[in-house]
Amino acid sequence: MCFLCRFVACVNVAHQPMTYRDLSAQALAEQDYDAFLTELEKSLTDGRTDPNEVVRDTLFDIYFGASRASREDLTPAARVALHNFDPRNITTEPEYYSDVDAKLYASRKPVIWLWQKFDGSPLGQNALLAHRFRQRLAPLIFRSVGENFKCWQFVEWSFGYNLSFGNNVVVHRHVLLDDRGGIEIGDDVSISDYANIYSHSHDIYDIHKVYTPPTRIGNGVRITYHATVLAGTTIGERAMIGTGAIVTRDVEPHHVVVGIPAKTAKVKDPNGKPE
Repeated sequence: MCFLCRFVACVNVAHQPMTYRDLSAQALAEQDYDAFLTELEKSLTDGRTDPNEVVRDTLFDIYFGASRASREDLTPAARVALHNFDPRNITTEPEYYSDVDAKLYASRKPVIWLWQKFDGSPLGQNALLAHRFRQRLAPLIFRSVGENFKCWQFVEWSFGYNLSFGNNVVVHRHVLLDDRGGIEIGDDVSISDYANIYSHSHDIYDIHKVYTPPTRIGNGVRITYHATVLAGTTIGERAMIGTGAIVTRDVEPHHVVVGIPAKTAKVKDPNGKPE
């Protein structure tokens, strides 16, 4: 059976509604999780302490624990690691882009760095804590974030301030959201592992000439594993992007598209049961 036939067959298979189990840590751990997140959010937003210092000290605690040695007692490599926790001592790729709004990005940079370094720490793999951690930081980074936002580990973006999420959005591991030109993500959207969504492209003759058309993802869209959505496209509501597909043009509502370039393989019944 060809790939397209197998894909359409899978779409038609009867399924049970997907539900998540309600899980929790031990009571003392839950108490400490909440205390940490509440104190962190307050420190980042109350204006009493430079957010760069909050991030530096928080990351030091996460990676090295309470046993803080004086700088003089640290090895050269450990001193470099300590400097690396301070967002004022690092640069990120988006800072080098000519179209960055330096002021908007600078106000978000400490929180972006905290998110990224948290993901690389042992704490980043603990979904019980990490989902709540990212939910607290997301409104400080993105243009807008709806209710019940769920983001897994190692998600990346460009600027952050051009990225908006609706309600009940799930973003899975290793997703790239390139929001240079802007990405609008609607309600009830699921973006699977290793998907890429772009809102910039380069001129074929002059690599330094950049186009930044916004990309829009409609309500109820599912973007599945390793799919790519190119800049300036609009994905209609309840459409589905198949595994490994590359979307080069707009996708109509309720259409299931697969392949390179992505083409319609099926049109879902708009009156059918939600998937």
